[in-house]
Formats: sequence, structure tokens, C-alpha cells
Amino acid sequence: MKLIYMMGKSSSGKDTIYNILKKKMKINTYIMYTTRPMREGEKNGETYNFITTNEMKKYIEGKKEQQVIEYRTYKTVKGPWTYATINDKQFKTDNDMLMVGTLESYMKIKECFGGNVDIQILPIYIEVPDNIRLKRAIEREENEKKPNYAELCRRFLADSKDFSEVNLKHAEINKRFSNINLNDCVKQIIDYIDSENI
Repeated sequence: MKLIYMMGKSSSGKDTIYNILKKKMKINTYIMYTTRPMREGEKNGETYNFITTNEMKKYIEGKKEQQVIEYRTYKTVKGPWTYATINDKQFKTDNDMLMVGTLESYMKIKECFGGNVDIQILPIYIEVPDNIRLKRAIEREENEKKPNYAELCRRFLADSKDFSEVNLKHAEINKRFSNINLNDCVKQIIDYIDSENI
């Protein structure tokens, strides 16, 4: 099984590419868990598994059967939001799986599944120049019913630290995909996935 892990800074287009790959490829997708509020157009069980803070606490404290592979809590301007990757029934498949997350969560996935000879972990790092990312982020926020520019700025600044060159090197991210032209980027990613064999 190929475990294809997509990541990139905010507004790099990773969610758009993720959704295109879901349609173009015969692939399973992992749905992450989060306590953050659902945004307009999102669906529970499709975009994320949206759960309460108390439910997340039960997972993290080990009171549920599933194992928490990784979790992280962000102190946002609207309060703490937690995201978690939980080793649930979604991983019990022979089909290739597509995931999306942070560099930190990718490292935890590598730690959890890296020793499994039946799983090939493929990192897909999407990058876009900061000036283009910021324009895209502002345009996306303008479409929200209640734009949250403070949170946009927090994410933008946090990404510089989280996806620093030092961290990318430590994670052994050697291949990058530029998302200036969406169609070209998607084609390059699909070609790369198809060319990598277990």
C-alpha cells in the first residue's frame, strides 16, 4: 500500500489538489479528526471528522479503543483547536491511501508506519511563493461569511517556522511540487505517484 501524505503551507493549494486526486485516482482517503468549527461548504466525515473538545480529550487520554498517532492544538484567536490522526479502521485497507496534514504530523506517520514493509510512505510537498500564497489566503478569507484575518496572519507566520528549510531537511523532504499552475502540478504529482513502486 502507498500512503501518500500531502503537505504544504496554508494556501499552497494542497486541499484543492487533494480533492482533485480523490476524483482522478482510485484511492482511499484518510479523514482527520478536529475540534475546530466547521466552515461553510464542509461536511462532517468528508472534510474532517468534527468532534467536540471532550470527545478529543477521551481519544488523547486513551479512553477510546483507537490509538492517537499524533495530535496538535493551535491557540487560535477563537480559542484552542485540536487536530488528530487516529489509528482507526480507515487504515485497515490494502488500497493506496491519501492523507493531508502538517510536516509534524507526517513525521509521526513515518514513526508509526515506517517499519511496515507493506506500506510505502510517499511525501508530497506543495510549495508556492509567499507573495502568491498571501494573495490566495486573503481572497479565500474574503469569501467567508465572517472573515478572520487575525487567524489568517497567525497561520501564515506559523507556517514559516513549521515548514522551515531545517525542518524539511530533517523530514527528508527531497521532492517538491510547485503549484503555480494547478493542472501542471496535479499532473506531476500523479506521474510521481504512479512511478513510485513498493
